Amino acid sequence: MITKFKDFINNLLPNLFSKKKNIKLGIYGPPNAGKTSLANKICEDWLGEPLGNVSVIPHETREIQIKEKVTIKSGRKSLTFNLIDTPGIATKIDYEDFVKLKMKKNLAKKRAKEATKGVIESIKWLDNMDAVLVVLDSTKNPYSQVNLTIIGNLVARDIPVLIVGNKIDLKKSNLKKIEDAFPQYNVLGLSATKGHNIDDFYKSLFKLVK
Repeated sequence: MITKFKDFINNLLPNLFSKKKNIKLGIYGPPNAGKTSLANKICEDWLGEPLGNVSVIPHETREIQIKEKVTIKSGRKSLTFNLIDTPGIATKIDYEDFVKLKMKKNLAKKRAKEATKGVIESIKWLDNMDAVLVVLDSTKNPYSQVNLTIIGNLVARDIPVLIVGNKIDLKKSNLKKIEDAFPQYNVLGLSATKGHNIDDFYKSLFKLVK
């Protein structure tokens, strides 16, 4: 009887700890790369509702946004995680840039202050992430200080990463440049707004989050 009980416990323990609970999947990237658009696409596909607002004006997302218990499926497999959409990372945020976009001065200063705080929070939250999606605008040069800062922080923390080259529906899209810039990571192209290649994206999440 004691032997059988020990065998039962030995078989039970691996099952208890084989699957990590409350997996945190973070979405990072520079402003206006399409992070919230991708978060919205995921949430709309699997929960039937968006996560946050999007805007052509940079730093629309200035606080961490979380959607818990998002479950995606591919064939017979399913994966549940907490999706964390973060403010766009920037090395410099100047209120005058918002003024140039026809925003009133007092609102521009407020937005710049909130955006700066959001960047700091985003970096802090990296310590809590189990895996990260880095969303880059595939129409822009990937060799930027902001992108290098993001990747550098991820390398230092040894976090599993999938780089998402967004906006592949646009003519200037160039995934090859992103692949050449960050050869240590897998790069997947998609269009968060059009839904192009979204099925392959979901399949990639199963490989990323283990």
